[in-house]
Amino acid sequence: MKNFKLVKNKKFGFLQVSPTPSKEEITKFYAEEFYSGEYKNFNDSSLEVQTQDKEFFEGRWEDMYLNFKKILGKKIKEASVLDVGCGWGLALLYLKSKGLHCYGFDPAPEAVEYGNKKGLNLRHAGLDGIDVFNGKKFDIIMLNNVLEHLENPEKILLEVKDLLTDDGILSIDVPNEFNDFQVGGKEIHNLNEWWLCPPNHLNYFTVDSLINLLNGMGFKINHYESSFPLEMFLLFGDNYVGNPKLGSECHKKRVAFENNLRKIGKKDVLRNFYHALAKLNLGRQIIVYATKK
Repeated sequence: MKNFKLVKNKKFGFLQVSPTPSKEEITKFYAEEFYSGEYKNFNDSSLEVQTQDKEFFEGRWEDMYLNFKKILGKKIKEASVLDVGCGWGLALLYLKSKGLHCYGFDPAPEAVEYGNKKGLNLRHAGLDGIDVFNGKKFDIIMLNNVLEHLENPEKILLEVKDLLTDDGILSIDVPNEFNDFQVGGKEIHNLNEWWLCPPNHLNYFTVDSLINLLNGMGFKINHYESSFPLEMFLLFGDNYVGNPKLGSECHKKRVAFENNLRKIGKKDVLRNFYHALAKLNLGRQIIVYATKK
């Protein structure tokens, strides 16, 4: 999309692309391009990226599991989880290893086929609705790198409320756009706003606007954190934008940072660090855990 603008959502303050692509355009994009075209490495959706950095991603999924366990308590043992836009299902495979009953769906048929071959219960479906398991309710619903892609985030959150058990958990992971490190890196290197990428991303969130949205839709925030502030490398002088080789080197340093802290038993320090960053609206991603009010 070349001719578009960003408008602020009047209710909650997050930014949205205008005009919005049609549902058909969005579904077609994810079915045909997201995993096989130029976007396959976007948001770490590539199977190659996730398997190559298995230790790094399993550390992230362990953090998710521990947050679920803290909120659900003993109910975690029999918990059911729905992963919306589950991709290759690797997060679900990790949660299945912890005893959770795992379900998911995705618009990319090759990703669904891969997950089902691994023993998951996945279905092929678009992102215009989440009730693809015939009204089944879930203890956990995950929207990891999903909300930024949707034509109508509010509609999906209403559906989440209907499909969550009374004390169920919604987890959301979205890019943290227009944060100070990102804007600072843009200014230092005289870059354009490279993170604007419709029809891939239609919504752009900050910590505050995401929390405003969830509160306004009837959710209570239990915990929130961010992820490694990748744009910090721009402020170090490493302009990785449009430079895949340098971008890969920066990614490897991020992976080493997390893996090394976990290896020396400092994963709680890492989690506290990311929670503190989120309070400053810093970090590449925002991760929020919420329950119904």
